[in-house]
Amino acid sequence: QVQVVESGGNWVQPGGSLRLSCAASGFSVDYYAIGWLRQAPGKQREGVGCISANDGSTYLASSVKGRFTISRDKAKNTVYLQMNRLQAEDTAVYYCARQKNEHCNGYSQYDHWGQGTQVTVSS
Repeated sequence: QVQVVESGGNWVQPGGSLRLSCAASGFSVDYYAIGWLRQAPGKQREGVGCISANDGSTYLASSVKGRFTISRDKAKNTVYLQMNRLQAEDTAVYYCARQKNEHCNGYSQYDHWGQGTQVTVSS
């Protein structure tokens, strides 16, 4: 059974850091791109970034570039979202999702989603 499960969400003060994990099962992150998305209260879900499977290239939204990074541990079949210098505007439920193939091809190409993990940034 294909699954992705997020963890690591928490409350953090502005300027702090968190690392989210996306544990994959039923498939290998060696062959499928994984994306991170978020949804803030009252807003539409938006893409945060993605890591391709073939060469590990990462793509980040302009709003998080320079603060967030995406990485993967093939041995653990897990993808990470490292979030630094967090701001109140980063408060959201964060989701990871699997792309239909090894490439980061955009929102419409996600076929399996996690349940989400809450990140709250406030003082």
